Amino acid sequence: MTGARHGTPSTRGRQALAVVALTLVALVAHPLRAQEYPTRPVRVIVPFSPGGAVDGPMRVIAQGLSKRLGQQVIVENKPGAGATIGTDIVAKATPDGYTLLLASQTNAISASLYKNLPFDPLEDFTPVSLIGREPGVLVVHPSLPVKTLAEFITYVKERPGKVDYASSGNGSGQHLFMARLAALTGMQLNHVPYRGSGQATTDVLAGQVPVSIPGTAGMVGHIKAGKLRPLAVTGAQRSPQLPDVPTVMESGVPGYEAYVWMGLLAPKGTPAPIIDRLYREVKHVLGSDEVKTYMASAGIEVVGSTPAEFGVFFRAEKDLWAKVIRETGAKID
Repeated sequence: MTGARHGTPSTRGRQALAVVALTLVALVAHPLRAQEYPTRPVRVIVPFSPGGAVDGPMRVIAQGLSKRLGQQVIVENKPGAGATIGTDIVAKATPDGYTLLLASQTNAISASLYKNLPFDPLEDFTPVSLIGREPGVLVVHPSLPVKTLAEFITYVKERPGKVDYASSGNGSGQHLFMARLAALTGMQLNHVPYRGSGQATTDVLAGQVPVSIPGTAGMVGHIKAGKLRPLAVTGAQRSPQLPDVPTVMESGVPGYEAYVWMGLLAPKGTPAPIIDRLYREVKHVLGSDEVKTYMASAGIEVVGSTPAEFGVFFRAEKDLWAKVIRETGAKID
């Protein structure tokens, strides 16, 4: 009777073997998925409009990744609401490595600027790699009668609340870069948010909104063509692409430094082997001659950090912009 209740030794042995087999399957499942990955196209959601500071570089990188992964890497633009629309799509995507997010400083800013996000900008994602960074550049339409940052500050102070500046959206880097500069210099400007930097740039080029601080990558051509006038770059050093343009700090605003950056995130729960595969392929592509040439011509500093390094960087950026938001009183217009 005892044997009937507890099973014979042979039965218990078969049960034990079954448990071991299931354990082994679980242990090898992730590596097998990583070896097979990807078996279909991978999409990268860019939560900004086409033609922006991070859109162009991602498209060049996507071409290299397609070759390395053996599957097409498709870039999809999902702009709007301070990058939260596209970001939310990735946050809710299946964590299998087939839907990725091109994140930027806007994602770190949104964590503090938006009060009721449908996702957690930090906890709902797994970092892959910080791709690169570039300084912003304060540009004005040539019709604005200023040629230096000091002249611009004076011009705005003489017209408090009457000068508009364009940004790629509420909570974007362009929004907060200018909000911080205005707070440090005592300027009062009107924020005009757009659904992406492409639309903002179009109106700045037309003179409808005379000022903006976009990334340098998309502005160099317009500046060299005389369509926009650069006053200062936001990095710690001058941009190699704009060597005659001083930094904001050089122009008399100590402690001001800000960068447009881009990095890949995956949904939380994406298997570690897949994250590692993506990181290794991104690192390889960033080292290719084609990408290095493109990044250098655009004034973008290539980084290619590890997932862990990107995670640390992202949290530091979130803390930095949370502090700026508190100190400037920046809000969603």
